[in-house]
Amino acid sequence: MLFYLYSMLLDLSSIHKVHFIGIGGIGVSTVARLFLSQGKKVSGSDCNVDSPVVKELKKLGAKIYHGHQASQVPTDADLVVHTTAIGSKNPEWTEAKRRGIPTLAYPEMLGQLTAGKYTIAVAGTHGKTTTTAMLADILIAGKLDPTVIVGSLLKPKNKNTPLTNLIIGRSLFFIVEACEYKRAFLNLTPTILVITNIDNDHLDYYRDLADIQNAFAELAGKIVSTGALICDVNDPRLAPVIQAVRCRVLDYRQFDKVANKLSLQVIGAYNRLNAAAALAVAKVLRISPSTSLGALNKFEGTWRRLEYLGRTCQGALIYDDYGHHPTAIRATLAAIRRELAPQRLIVVFQPHLYSRTKLLFKEFAESFGDADEVLILPIYAAREPVDKTISSRRLASAIPQAIYVPNIAAAAKRLAQTTGPEDLILTLGAGDVFVLGEKLRYNP
Repeated sequence: MLFYLYSMLLDLSSIHKVHFIGIGGIGVSTVARLFLSQGKKVSGSDCNVDSPVVKELKKLGAKIYHGHQASQVPTDADLVVHTTAIGSKNPEWTEAKRRGIPTLAYPEMLGQLTAGKYTIAVAGTHGKTTTTAMLADILIAGKLDPTVIVGSLLKPKNKNTPLTNLIIGRSLFFIVEACEYKRAFLNLTPTILVITNIDNDHLDYYRDLADIQNAFAELAGKIVSTGALICDVNDPRLAPVIQAVRCRVLDYRQFDKVANKLSLQVIGAYNRLNAAAALAVAKVLRISPSTSLGALNKFEGTWRRLEYLGRTCQGALIYDDYGHHPTAIRATLAAIRRELAPQRLIVVFQPHLYSRTKLLFKEFAESFGDADEVLILPIYAAREPVDKTISSRRLASAIPQAIYVPNIAAAAKRLAQTTGPEDLILTLGAGDVFVLGEKLRYNP
């Protein structure tokens, strides 16, 4: 399914009561937060009501239900917004349709919110979350007062501020992380489009790399004529995308030297590329180099992007990362080896989706070369039904230094018995593997 922009823009000022299906999602929750800040009544449902995102929404006044029931859709709801992960048989979605309530998928809602704004969209297979967060800091430092939606949680600027995935600004600048899954980003009309890179991913939806490139080219073709495309112009995978644009094209690699001189607080060569892309946007917006560089040097990263969690009782370092694609895994492990240099690197990997594990099996099997030991948890199915033709056991058998562990409790027990102060433990994956790091962390 492709989520097209709602044919007519809604008058959001006339909407007073909104119900969200999947309100705890990292994207959907930003819209809920935004509407709450505008004084709208917000309700929603989710299968996980104990997450930090949901708990914060409750504090802000949202009424949230566990699970999905038709009766939970308010009788006087003006709008229903839903995650793209729900199926057509979801009882709340079905009920909204039956009653004739306007219903938008999250990508369509983004199209509504960014219409008429100076939209800076950050797309790409890898690095878009960090680049979006870097841009937020740069534009805020430059006094441009942007609204920002990011696909993770931003680190608070002070201890009394909760983690958030939304910054509410008062200007026309709107920075948004643009997801390519099911061509969702085609609901946006960017003024500036950043494409960090293009790689094989979401092959449960896309036919092949060429199909992915076509989607990015279609998005690039929507950039306003006075806008800009920012990318690596010498990346052969970007060639068909660049050909599709009618606007200025700026090579972010021209900022490599500057980015390499930064005193970044986040490690990895890939983060310097993200910084270079952010600097290119700053140049288009005429933000002074001193302002941009100062913001980047203070940037502390985001939740679940090679995030330091602490140490175990045995003294091992604990880091957590969202990486769930072979390219990202290789880059993350290489950065840890090169810049943190642990004596032993133990990775606990939770594969995300049966389809991704199956279609990129060979690449996954070859991506853990920098790890001394790999614990493979069961596949996190997310939106997919069980596929018995692929399993974590099979992946573990293809990696010489890997073993299969049946659950987080078993992984925690093994790590407690086998690791010490010279080790670094990395929890890795797009599911709930981060819970392991929280269990292992020593809190005196």
